[in-house]
Amino acid sequence: MATTRVVTATINGRETSFLCEPRQTLLEVLRDVLDQTGTKEGCSNGNCGACTVILNGRSVVSCLVLAVECQGATIETVEGLATADHLAPIQQAFLENAALQCGICTPGFLVAATALLRENPKPTEADVRWHLAGNLCRCTGYDKIIRAVLDAADRQPAATSKT
Repeated sequence: MATTRVVTATINGRETSFLCEPRQTLLEVLRDVLDQTGTKEGCSNGNCGACTVILNGRSVVSCLVLAVECQGATIETVEGLATADHLAPIQQAFLENAALQCGICTPGFLVAATALLRENPKPTEADVRWHLAGNLCRCTGYDKIIRAVLDAADRQPAATSKT
């Protein structure tokens, strides 16, 4: 019988402690223990990107991360992108560019795009396509999604150099 562990992590800016078994994935804990159901389960084997979260600054598929590995980690999910009053720029761009359909893949795309725009605030179309290649959508072509990410990038203030 597995021994339950206590894990403490910062999730969407709040320190959170949760109980999990060593075999449970971060995806399972987010959805079933912490009621963060915005992160979607698509394939459960790391191939679709629907469960993408930002873990310590990097986008990862949460179905391949064990929750016990997240002790002391910083985790951002789709629920953490917006504030109570405003959508995040990437969410607004997805809405305005009609870049969503059924919603299963959308959270993963939003989180992966957020990670990309933090790393590369002014990506090219090729950059966006490369970075989002691990996220699959079965409802749309990818053009509206790519346009939405580029639109969100255009809305960001220009980076200033620190010289």
